[in-house]
Amino acid sequence: MGDDRRVEENYQRILRSRSYRVAYRDVEFLSDPRLRPTRMELELLKPELVLQENRVVSTVVVFGSTRIADPATAQRNLELARARLADTPDDPRRRREVARAERILAKSRYYELARQFAAMVSQHGQRQQTLEYVIITGGGPGIMEAANRGAFESGAKSIGLNIRLPKEQKPNPYITPELCFQFHYFAMRKFHFLLRAKALVVFPGGFGTLDELFDAMTLRQTQRMQDIPIIIFGREYWERVVDFQFLADEGTIDDSDLDLFRFADTPQEAWEMILRFHGEL
Repeated sequence: MGDDRRVEENYQRILRSRSYRVAYRDVEFLSDPRLRPTRMELELLKPELVLQENRVVSTVVVFGSTRIADPATAQRNLELARARLADTPDDPRRRREVARAERILAKSRYYELARQFAAMVSQHGQRQQTLEYVIITGGGPGIMEAANRGAFESGAKSIGLNIRLPKEQKPNPYITPELCFQFHYFAMRKFHFLLRAKALVVFPGGFGTLDELFDAMTLRQTQRMQDIPIIIFGREYWERVVDFQFLADEGTIDDSDLDLFRFADTPQEAWEMILRFHGEL
């Protein structure tokens, strides 16, 4: 009897052991640092297969700040900042908060412009069995939300590529559910932004937006990706952020590199640039 009990206990331990788990269901195994290449391949394959199943042929990428809210929200945030300052009018940090909130409110018009642009694009590209010019964003708030919202309100599909961050980024509520993805690796996320892109439209933003813009500019400069229009939306903002002409004058980029991008200030202007580039206008 003792031996039978030991055999049964050992058998149950076998069934519970990590080694007995099917590899693809073993989350602990898949999380091992040595499995990074496999995880990266999965992040490459999953969106690729899903987009194929949904007949997504081409995309228009929209980048921009997570902090540029819609005008109503920006106005409320400014009022809250002013109320906090009224409690402690000599606090320099709260004065700074008011000044920054005023600047965000001034830029909230870009939220509406991104929304209009995405609606315009989406109404054009989704009339066939295959989906062309599908709006794709980082899936978060701000300008990303505005672009997904524009597609949503026009009855079209749009894509969101969320990323796992220390402060969790939640998907905005306007992304097409079956086209909302979550990434761990920035590299794989960037790859999917550009893989099907027929245009890149960059609204005002900060570090993340600059990173995504210059990543695409470098790939275009070195001819490592397809030829697409890169449209920098909001000349007044961007010419203060980056002096592209200075780079050319200093010889650190070629004069011809200034032709890699164009400025636009209206949704219609940006959309016509894209259509003209692809010979559709």
